[in-house]
Amino acid sequence: MSSSALLPLVAGSAAVAGLARRIRLSAPLLLVAVGLVASYVPGVPEYTLDPELVLPLVLPPLLYTAALDSSYRGLRANVRPVALLSVGYVLFSTLAVGLIAYAVIPGLPIAAAFVLGAVVAPPDAVAATAIARKVGLPRRIVTILQGESLVNDATAITAYRVAVAAAVGEGFSWGTAFGEFLLAALGGTAVGLVLMVPLQWARTRLRDRLLLNTFSLLVPFAAYAAAEAFHASGVIAVVVVGLYLGHHAHTVDFALRLQEDSVWRMVAFILESAVFALIGLQLPVVLRALGHYSTGELLLWAVLVLGAVIVMRFVWCWPATYLPVLLSARVREREGMPDWTRPFVIAWAGMRGVVSLAVAFSIPETVKDSAGGTPFPDRDLILYLTFVVVIGTLLLQGLTLPRLVRALPLPPPDPQREVLLEAQAQNDASIAAAERLDVLLAEPRNRLPAPLETRLRRVLDRRQNAVWERLGSAVDEESGESADAVYRRLGKETIAAEREVFVRLRDDDRIDDELLRRLIRNLDFEEALVDRGEE
Repeated sequence: MSSSALLPLVAGSAAVAGLARRIRLSAPLLLVAVGLVASYVPGVPEYTLDPELVLPLVLPPLLYTAALDSSYRGLRANVRPVALLSVGYVLFSTLAVGLIAYAVIPGLPIAAAFVLGAVVAPPDAVAATAIARKVGLPRRIVTILQGESLVNDATAITAYRVAVAAAVGEGFSWGTAFGEFLLAALGGTAVGLVLMVPLQWARTRLRDRLLLNTFSLLVPFAAYAAAEAFHASGVIAVVVVGLYLGHHAHTVDFALRLQEDSVWRMVAFILESAVFALIGLQLPVVLRALGHYSTGELLLWAVLVLGAVIVMRFVWCWPATYLPVLLSARVREREGMPDWTRPFVIAWAGMRGVVSLAVAFSIPETVKDSAGGTPFPDRDLILYLTFVVVIGTLLLQGLTLPRLVRALPLPPPDPQREVLLEAQAQNDASIAAAERLDVLLAEPRNRLPAPLETRLRRVLDRRQNAVWERLGSAVDEESGESADAVYRRLGKETIAAEREVFVRLRDDDRIDDELLRRLIRNLDFEEALVDRGEE
């Protein structure tokens, strides 16, 4: 892909994704639709991807971002359901969907059918967890979906590689498949464990923020490449490193945390947008290669494979939820009998996304043989069916999940409890901070003028009281705002007035641009404090 074609792709996909966010539509669906329309516009270049670059360039940053935002403690507390979904379900879905595709599509080789099964096996729970937080799903369901999305990619990619090896005639045995899976899982974990401590050490020792952000961008690619060099799972290595660094993010400079969060959100946004746009742009190429199939056949196979993907998740989720409880008295005593709504929501939240698309693109176009190379069996058909599964699940499940959650008798969220926990934690922290301040001010070298000491204590008091005020703050009937919201709004408006003065002084040549930037930066920090309800 040339640089002249890359810039319009990135800029256009970002603009479309931004529009989708603004009008509250599904960004992946809109991106694919716009990409499909654009592919028929004269002058639009024909975009192609190098299969060997998709996985190492797209997956590491997306997985690393998700791992940084995940809860290590939450995953550890739900290791059984996460493992059953991320490993057990992916393998089950690979076999079940592959066998169904082999049975309903005449002439499809069994190995190619398993390649299809592995490609569409891993759900992309990014969209599901985003919806879950908005509609107030129980925290445990959100944690399970998020944990599944982190680990299932490694299982699916390993199954995919085994199936591809069988499809290209490199031989297959269950012993070889199990050995490769074990090497990928244990090797990826080992590489992640080896790398995470020195990487964390480097993050806490480097002081140059620009260098730290550059270092942060290189971490997932380095972890992925190191694991792949040992024929282990780069995906698992990235997840292990990301979970560890995210768990210890509090040890890093505050400015780096703010910058790093913004940088990784931008990277994930651009990559996800570009990948979905590319699917729409490449669909005509895939369809043209399917000219020897009738439209009726393609529609029938698409419906059957999509239905198999959705149904097989229900077939797995119900036994995986209830059998451990029924078979183990310890699990039954600790967790009780799960409500039927939990496996139902988890099953319906199995939308496919970026990972399936990236893996599908990585299928080799040709197979090396004595003749020099032959096309990979039914590659275009696999790409087409993957496209249908991704768009079908996003459309059918993604658009209906919010309504489904609201309609089910799920336990309602308790925002007051969350605020109370936050207030109690802040109260304990503020007491410790006040005690530490008393000790510091008692030292001769730390003595401050009375106004500055008062300001320090006022900041502590404000931070301690802000959350308690949120618990009891009433909403003004006329404006619809709480006292806390009014405080934040007035604080921002006063800072905006200061900012206007600084700009006017610069425009009148009374201060230079360098001083203006320094003053504006100070105001930005002040506004960040006001936005958090502090002063």
